[in-house]
Amino acid sequence: MAQLEPLHINAKKEDIAEVVLMPGDPLRAKYIAENFLEDVKCINEIRNMLGYTGLYKGKRVTVMGSGMGMPSMGIYSYELFTFYNVKKIIRIGTCGGNTKDINVSDLILASSSYSESSFAYSFSDYKEHITYPSKELNEIIINKALELNYKIHIGDILTMDIFGPYVDEDRILNRIPRNLDIIGEEMEAFGLFHIANYCGREASCLLTVTDSKYSNIVLSDEDREKNLNEMITLALESIIS
Repeated sequence: MAQLEPLHINAKKEDIAEVVLMPGDPLRAKYIAENFLEDVKCINEIRNMLGYTGLYKGKRVTVMGSGMGMPSMGIYSYELFTFYNVKKIIRIGTCGGNTKDINVSDLILASSSYSESSFAYSFSDYKEHITYPSKELNEIIINKALELNYKIHIGDILTMDIFGPYVDEDRILNRIPRNLDIIGEEMEAFGLFHIANYCGREASCLLTVTDSKYSNIVLSDEDREKNLNEMITLALESIIS
């Protein structure tokens, strides 16, 4: 590979931990660093994609935004895995709920991600429309949720190239293979899982439901900050297990 240095992260290699939590919003990374970590250092500010490294209960962890969509997630996850020797990435994001038994504010852990995107085919000629997280990392998160008495829904999610609420989602859902039970919809996980598998690394995706096709409730910015704390705590506790 001709490019020997990352173009979108200006951190020193020793400044990034082996485990990275990735919210979509870089300001959420800042919030996590300021409210959950100790001995925090800002390690990236390029394009305002804020990244921080600090300690959580003595465990070194980096939190960094991924931006919105698979192209952005693909850039940052690839650079982290390839140039910084990151071993694990947990996406901690938001999603829309797609079943009646999942409420706004509930947690979802993706067991797979389905997408109609050409992202993986363009990246490495991968022609399948489904990608998978690390079973081992998912199992750690599941066990930690049980320990903390956190309820999580585990299932297939849909990763789209467009923002779901702006289109007729049912039109897209009706094209999905019937053997999949899509419980949530978002925009990054398919790309993250593919990059992780390509690089031989681990990735998982934890999501908080912020809206649902079966509910009129939509979390406000203030509510999101409060309701995302459970997801953040679960991810952090999982990395120290």
